[in-house]
Amino acid sequence: MAPLRFSANVSWLFPELASLSARLRAAGSSGFQAAEIGWPYAEPPEALARAAREAGLQLVLINTPPGDREKGEMGLGAVPGRQAAFREGLEQAVLYAKALGCPRIHLMAGRVPQGADRAAVRGEMETVFLENLRHAAGVLAQENLVGLLEPINTRVTDPRYFLDTPQQAAAILQKAGSPNLQLQMDMFHWQIMDGNLTGNIREFLPIVGHVQVAQVPGRGEPSSPGELNFPYLFQLLEEEGYKGFVGCEYQPQGDGGQRSRQVLGKGLFSLWVVA
Repeated sequence: MAPLRFSANVSWLFPELASLSARLRAAGSSGFQAAEIGWPYAEPPEALARAAREAGLQLVLINTPPGDREKGEMGLGAVPGRQAAFREGLEQAVLYAKALGCPRIHLMAGRVPQGADRAAVRGEMETVFLENLRHAAGVLAQENLVGLLEPINTRVTDPRYFLDTPQQAAAILQKAGSPNLQLQMDMFHWQIMDGNLTGNIREFLPIVGHVQVAQVPGRGEPSSPGELNFPYLFQLLEEEGYKGFVGCEYQPQGDGGQRSRQVLGKGLFSLWVVA
């Protein structure tokens, strides 16, 4: 079994540092060999690429732009009437991915429109999403990139997010029918929405292109108290042959957000205080 490989999500880790470039350098000095960024667009791609290179980091994941945050947007992939904006954002994401040498882009689905009934708009939103995903698959294929779909829980994190279960995401991926579109598994969201992580990991892992972790319910470090037994889950991923990265996407606990480094050894996830 190949050992798991971990990436530091610098949109979450090292919150005491203001810039993404500084967080990338901190991740490298903490022992990480890979990193991911939710939205890298506040800093020039060349500056981020230089920081990652100097830190010895491989960039493994970014998101498409969220849209108009002031209007409550959180991704545009499935939002009716925003197809043109989604495609513009995809072009920007591809530009950053190429500059960063990053092979994966999370194609954010977005939220059910304010005041709309989820069941009533589900069909229209899925149609829009499939249209955008097929377009994205073609664009990404030209650059040898992979697009990811991430279900986000609607019970705690985002009540209006369109894509909320692995079953829904897998069904959409099957309809899209593109080999360079895969599933993004965030164990925090999957546990809250469906539980049954052992069964869901075994069922969906063949189409998973990236994994992210955080403890439930507090979204803290995997070693913090909570519902999930991460040594078991990490061993399960290894046994099932997962070869991608495991993104550390959680809220660091401790003074000044310093508890940000993770080391895995023989199934035991240990945290170290970053100096």
